[in-house]
Amino acid sequence: MEWHYFMTSKKIAFIAASSEPAVSAYSKLSKKHDHVDPEEADVIVALGGDGHMLETLHMWLGRETPIYGMNRGTVGFLMNEYRESALINRIEKAKSVQLRPLEMVVTDVDGKKSSSVAINDISLLRQKRQAAKLRISIDQKIRLPELICDGVLVATPAGSTAYNLSAHGPIIPLDANLLALTPISAFRPRRWRGALLPDHVLITLDVLEPRKRPVSAVGDYTEVRDVKRVMIRASKEKSITLLFDPEHNLEDRILNEQFIP
Repeated sequence: MEWHYFMTSKKIAFIAASSEPAVSAYSKLSKKHDHVDPEEADVIVALGGDGHMLETLHMWLGRETPIYGMNRGTVGFLMNEYRESALINRIEKAKSVQLRPLEMVVTDVDGKKSSSVAINDISLLRQKRQAAKLRISIDQKIRLPELICDGVLVATPAGSTAYNLSAHGPIIPLDANLLALTPISAFRPRRWRGALLPDHVLITLDVLEPRKRPVSAVGDYTEVRDVKRVMIRASKEKSITLLFDPEHNLEDRILNEQFIP
């Protein structure tokens, strides 16, 4: 009886993407459950795809409210399977995962600084026809004096199966406490394939010849153009709690990606 009371008293906030499947799911679930404002919720249920999940994570970054996603999009790597039945029971049995986002501080060619956070990855990309020239330093020690490439990215374990994997970067287990530093179409040194770094290090990416070979910095939904320097590290203060069904937990999904032909 106590268990039943606890379950039915769970306050849920539903947040839906603008797509028809997500809006339809929101309509059904918000009528079936006691829907509250996100500020009052014990758990937030995100309805949509991975893009909507990223938006939700950014919106509630640094707060203690856990987020449980249900896929009403396409891929849904960060989402659980959509089912309307037994939602509260699923949330109670879900496994939690703590994610630490990346923080970046960008300095552009005019000396202006800006900062933002990214859940999956931060990438530097050439803006025009000429390849980018970058210098890579780890904890203020130069490790690669010059990298000629289309770009380079830094990925968290959760983001290692996204753009990082497409750029032939390594898949990182969630509990590895590592970041992936992956080149994008490296030209010189041609055989450099990137590095795995402890997640406590400071990564500094300096753009050589930034006016002749302009580069943009992208972190999730933030883009800064004509950058001169980007400093990246995993956040020490901010974290996010995601909830996954035990049979479809994020750690297992990341592991499975390494065995897909």
